[in-house]
Amino acid sequence: MPRLPQISYRQFIKKLTKAGFKFYRQARGSHEIWFNPVSQRFVTVPKHSGKTFKKGTLKGMIDDMGITVKEFLNL
Repeated sequence: MPRLPQISYRQFIKKLTKAGFKFYRQARGSHEIWFNPVSQRFVTVPKHSGKTFKKGTLKGMIDDMGITVKEFLNL
């Protein structure tokens, strides 16, 4: 499996929109929920500007997207 990069909120959102996800609603606190109408999947994204995601958090969000790490890196 490829190594996960250090990625910020803005970088993750760019890849999320390329994968077909659209902003669905604001969640509790500083989290957002994104939805993909094609795959019918939801992803909860913590909105912490200026910080990078921890590897476990990033891996969990990629799993929620329903794609592999390699597919995510190629977006």
